[in-house]
Amino acid sequence: CKVSVLILSFFQHALNSGVRRYHVAPVLCQRAKVAMSHFEPNEYINYEKLEKNINIVRKRLDRPLTLSEKIVYGHLDDPAKQEIERGKTYLRLRPDRVAMQDATAQMAMLQFISSGLPKVAVPSTIHCDHLIEAQSGGEKDLRRAKDINQEVYNFLATAGAKYGVGFWKPGSGIIHQIILENYSYPGVMLIGTDSHTPNGGGLGGICIGVGGADAVDVMAGIPWELKCPKVIGVKLTGKLSGWTSPKDVILKVAGILTVKGGTGAIIEYHGPGVDSISCTGMATICNMGAEIGATTSIFPYNARMKKYLGKTGRADIAALADEFKQHLVPDSGCQYDQVIEINLSELKPHINGPFTPDLAHPVSDIGAVAEKEGWPVDIRVGLIGSCTNSSYEDMGRSAAVAKQALAHGLKCRSKFTITPGSEQIRATIERDGYAEILREVGGLVLANACGPCIGQWDRKDIKKGEKNTIVTSYNRNFTGRNDANPETHAFVTSPEIVTALSIAGTLKFNPETDYLTGTDGKKFKLEAPDADELPKLEFDPGQDTYQYPPKDGSGQHVDVSPTSQRLQLLEPFDKWDGKDLEDMLILIKVKGKCTTDHISAAGPWLKFRGHLDNISNNLLIGAINIENGKANSVRNALTQEFGPVPDTARYYKKMGVKWAVIGDENYGEGSSREHAALEPRHLGGRVIITKSFARIHETNLKKQGLLPLTFADPADYNKIHPVDKLSIVGLKDFAPGKPLKCIIKHPNGSQETIMLNHTFNESQIEWFQAGSALNRMKELQQKSS
Repeated sequence: CKVSVLILSFFQHALNSGVRRYHVAPVLCQRAKVAMSHFEPNEYINYEKLEKNINIVRKRLDRPLTLSEKIVYGHLDDPAKQEIERGKTYLRLRPDRVAMQDATAQMAMLQFISSGLPKVAVPSTIHCDHLIEAQSGGEKDLRRAKDINQEVYNFLATAGAKYGVGFWKPGSGIIHQIILENYSYPGVMLIGTDSHTPNGGGLGGICIGVGGADAVDVMAGIPWELKCPKVIGVKLTGKLSGWTSPKDVILKVAGILTVKGGTGAIIEYHGPGVDSISCTGMATICNMGAEIGATTSIFPYNARMKKYLGKTGRADIAALADEFKQHLVPDSGCQYDQVIEINLSELKPHINGPFTPDLAHPVSDIGAVAEKEGWPVDIRVGLIGSCTNSSYEDMGRSAAVAKQALAHGLKCRSKFTITPGSEQIRATIERDGYAEILREVGGLVLANACGPCIGQWDRKDIKKGEKNTIVTSYNRNFTGRNDANPETHAFVTSPEIVTALSIAGTLKFNPETDYLTGTDGKKFKLEAPDADELPKLEFDPGQDTYQYPPKDGSGQHVDVSPTSQRLQLLEPFDKWDGKDLEDMLILIKVKGKCTTDHISAAGPWLKFRGHLDNISNNLLIGAINIENGKANSVRNALTQEFGPVPDTARYYKKMGVKWAVIGDENYGEGSSREHAALEPRHLGGRVIITKSFARIHETNLKKQGLLPLTFADPADYNKIHPVDKLSIVGLKDFAPGKPLKCIIKHPNGSQETIMLNHTFNESQIEWFQAGSALNRMKELQQKSS
């Protein structure tokens, strides 16, 4: 609002004239009352509370604070008494808002309905981006998705209206781009039911991916628990230039830290190099922090963020952030648990893969490496866009590359697709000519949605099992993720490198040094792309795709048909019976990497995200059974026959037999997909024992009343065989920090005992005892009433 900006300018002048801050700030906040978003004009940014909490904690800890600590501790439920120790204590936090994408929102809203609460306690939104399959092009694919998913979209729209949740209709764009454009701001704490929620760190917010049960806690007004994160500092020096892009920063960091190196930590970027990166470039870097297991990632508030806020209609937020900037940057002298230094001036373009996002290669080397490893060098498809790289700047840099090729009569040798991140981005690149250039070079513009990035790709150019290579500007490249073909070698890089490689058609092309041949027979070299980070004109908002929740939704009706194959109301899980878990069978002992894609596949299974029983038919179908080296083939210990994993689990459940899963390192890596925890619980699973867990998945398991346990000695993984029986003893004395015993019973009658660790705190133990966190919430509500 203009009045607020004038008031802020007046006080800024007063501050610059020497007026002491603590006389001004309270009056400033009281008068300004800046809204978090123009979609919620009565929900205000509360920097006063953030400042108050930070001052309490700083006095207690008596040391400089990192930026991450300021924002996290600034949202503590009880800053005066909360025990704080990085990597050990659990924090009780009060996030500012919640965001949910449509695939995860179904289960989150079903759980919220089960809670019995009338309305969400914090601003919350639903974003329809996951259920639109890439097939023919934007408009056709969107129409088809609206028809196929009508029942689900109607459920989400009416549930949003009833419980006070804003609803972004299909076609609006990808959740993380919408958040960056409308909801993230410096100092916000936002939780989202998608692992790439950290994208919002590009605007200086602490944005964390969680499961739906965590989101329900926040929407219910209950303090949200998070293990106090460690802080990894990434110091950036130098300046980005040439073909090197923000994407190369995180591709380099992923190569350094690997897919689990950031687990339990926030990645905090700082240093003089930060200012050479655009706001949307910072978001790209934060987005892919999920690929190294980080809790979230963040950049300090700076002029690039201020510029982006102004261009997206939020100059009032930028003006307020300027006043509180000391709380939106790290303290001088703050200490990090680990420091990585990257000189941006020396950083080269990277491409990571295949099959894992941390296998880093300079673009200059990838052709030779591919030939040596036997990876296909011919590129079948290049894909740009996604929540990671679909900004105006990204599209502009790709168009700059494409324009050069067109000037020499060339088009893409590979198939080429473009996914705009939001309706605003789509409309603006259409207006400014970028979309037409990308079409002319051979591109197909897809719907404003996730599409091939999350497996929503009706790919026709290959058959399943055919070995091939694709290059993308996405974030993940796990086996079969994009097209369900385990032989697709997917590589992740920047949009401009994807475009250049798609024009050349081969991994052996290095745009920094190699030449192309135009239709006139003359050789030419592509120049490094240059493009505006933001449009010269204002953004074109495109079509209005937002549904405001009514002030009173009590009269709204939410439809869930008892015969629906897409939606199913939830039944509470059974309570713990107070006994040890004895003689459990082993459903599967997993060999190697087991991501949430392996545990609960996406792609065609997305349509069942609101129906727990139906989607449970994909339980662990992608995991490799160590007994026979096959996927979706396990021994039924009761019949001795091999069969699909879900069928075997259902048989055990029918026979009243509890079962366990044995996993390897970083089990549950990848998505925030809580279905990967709901499904084993629904089908009778009680324990998951691994060498280590990915953060979100471990929390999701606890929320659903399962026991995620780790080997005290990782070598004990080798002591358990698929034909053994397991007993977990000591549950009557289950306590934080106290290991549990596992008795392994071998078929020959011998036994051995191993120790298992856990990270449960007192309230999480109560979740297990109650059967789930939702059950525990209901118990507390009943006591309160």
